[in-house]
Amino acid sequence: MGKVLVFAEFHNAQLKRSALELLSAAKASGHTVVAAAVGSQAEAVAKEAGLYGATEFHVIKDGGFDKYNPELFTAGLSEIIKKSGANIVLASASSLGKDLFPRVAARLDAGILSDCTELQISGDNVNVKRPIYSGKCFAKMSFEAVPLKIVLMRPNQLPVAAAGSGTASVVAHTVSVPSLKTLIKEVVKGASEKLDLTEANIIVSGGRGLKEAANFKYLEQLAEVLGATVGASRAVVDAGWVPHDLQVGQTGKTVAPSLYIAVGISGAIQHLAGMSGSKVIVAINTDANAPIFQKATYGIVGDFAEVLPKLTEEFKRVLA
Repeated sequence: MGKVLVFAEFHNAQLKRSALELLSAAKASGHTVVAAAVGSQAEAVAKEAGLYGATEFHVIKDGGFDKYNPELFTAGLSEIIKKSGANIVLASASSLGKDLFPRVAARLDAGILSDCTELQISGDNVNVKRPIYSGKCFAKMSFEAVPLKIVLMRPNQLPVAAAGSGTASVVAHTVSVPSLKTLIKEVVKGASEKLDLTEANIIVSGGRGLKEAANFKYLEQLAEVLGATVGASRAVVDAGWVPHDLQVGQTGKTVAPSLYIAVGISGAIQHLAGMSGSKVIVAINTDANAPIFQKATYGIVGDFAEVLPKLTEEFKRVLA
């Protein structure tokens, strides 16, 4: 059997759920599983990776990798992949993954499939399913005659297996990089401490049906109770009600939470393209004929100002 390498994204010295999904899928394939991470805290997640199937944990502990730099990360990950001997690489289709791995694929002459929602590994064959035409249909894809296959999976699409008792041996790497064309001096975080939309398991999203920016307080109150992240449609972002980093859709972020609550969102195809991978969709809208109801798992026809406070109070009671 071959080797599957998982790029293990982490936050605060803990693996992200997306990394656990990929480790679980790699272990289920029957291949030898190795993982990789970079940054001064990378080695701290080696033990957790071992519990989910990794036998080796490749790290670059250089503090220069604490901030994402495309040139530096491309050189580092390319070196790790070559030395690991992996013939399949799994990574999350996060903002970082989608920017980094096409560069890695070009450097290593690898094949790459991105934004996948289903994954099947059988021997050396890798088959995936991914949405096309703004999510109107799905394409089944596979690789042909490439020595290295890279797959970027949407988060929250694969199950996480129970943790085992395995351990991963740490393999440290150093990378010699020529003078960089760019230097990342500072990363300025947003004011919100909530998870980024692409990582959130629950999203409460608002659209033009909220009537004015002040009414996003109803979403924020519900999100606070659920531990959710607030999102928005393009219409309200363009209107200046909320910042662009909250936009879900074809020109915003692609999300796949376990629960997506769409409030006052009609369901334009551009918005559906960004959230149709959600496991459960709850739509709240005054228009019973809104297209969003065709995609919704559950629908509530009603005024958000009446529905959301009742939902918030009920969730408080249930979750107390």
